[in-house]
Amino acid sequence: MSRTINSSPHRHDGSSVANIMREVCLLLIPGILVYAWLISPGVIIQCLLAVLFAVITEAVMLSLRGLPVKMFLSDYSAVLTALLFALTLSPFTPWWINLCGIVFAISLVKHAFGGLGNNLFNPAMAGFVFVLILFPAGMNHWPALSAHGGEHAGLGTCLKIIFTGVDLIRLDAVTAATPLDFTQTRISGMYMISEFSDMPVFGSLAGAGWEWVALAFLISGGWLAFRKIIYWQVPVALISTMFIISLVFYWFDPDVYASPLFHIFTVSTLLGAFFIATEPVSSATTPLGRLIFAAGIGLLTWVIRTWGAYPDGMAFAVLIMNCSVPLLDHYTRPRVLGETLAD
Repeated sequence: MSRTINSSPHRHDGSSVANIMREVCLLLIPGILVYAWLISPGVIIQCLLAVLFAVITEAVMLSLRGLPVKMFLSDYSAVLTALLFALTLSPFTPWWINLCGIVFAISLVKHAFGGLGNNLFNPAMAGFVFVLILFPAGMNHWPALSAHGGEHAGLGTCLKIIFTGVDLIRLDAVTAATPLDFTQTRISGMYMISEFSDMPVFGSLAGAGWEWVALAFLISGGWLAFRKIIYWQVPVALISTMFIISLVFYWFDPDVYASPLFHIFTVSTLLGAFFIATEPVSSATTPLGRLIFAAGIGLLTWVIRTWGAYPDGMAFAVLIMNCSVPLLDHYTRPRVLGETLAD
């Protein structure tokens, strides 16, 4: 009598890499639309450019490696990398900087290590840090909201800045510092937070307008956790760590250290907590390791914001903690049934 034995898993819930990546991409759209409405429509241009550059670069790399282009392009991993990368850029970033960052992220950070599932670093964050270090001046112009006394940059102005460039006088009329950059600059200039906290750049919780974008990503990220697409412990650990450390220093001196809500309701914190730190390939894989990984990102981000040279440190914190993943996985591996410490 012949018997056929099927290997596990015997049941499948229908999920796949493509389905998960596509759902994450779709959940980024509400935040992008709020961003475009309240801050600048240039973010949509940056997202479209990044997706175009990412798909082309992905296709070229797959062809060079002799892999089926159509199958791997349909997994949406390149699209997700592109969207996350574009959201780190200023809406006024020149198109060629966008191109350089995407080519670096897809070709070197992703495919040079073996493609999807083998990258050591988060491609979107690595691409952002790459262009930030190489082209800081080209990424240092952020849109000024009309409520802040600046000139609103419409879609036409954004297109002109991104594709043709404008003279500095014209650019100064439509740009301003981000709330994080503004806060860091004023504190470095020996101002107390109470002396500038009522300026129009700030809203109720963080930066005016920016806090609504952060709230949109919080809602979308919460849905990801509810759907169990991400581990809810990761964003909770990251946000809790940042809240606790910022609360301690804020309690010590509120005129020098920003409030916990200010740090949490900046866009990068909630975007990083729900959409970046939860990236399964370059993050820790063990339950305890994921908690340490996320807590480390929260702590390092706050440290860089507070004492570092850059206004925000999310990308640097993610890459630093990516380096620690092999160590975390090694020392936090759960013991299997029957295994002893001696083993």
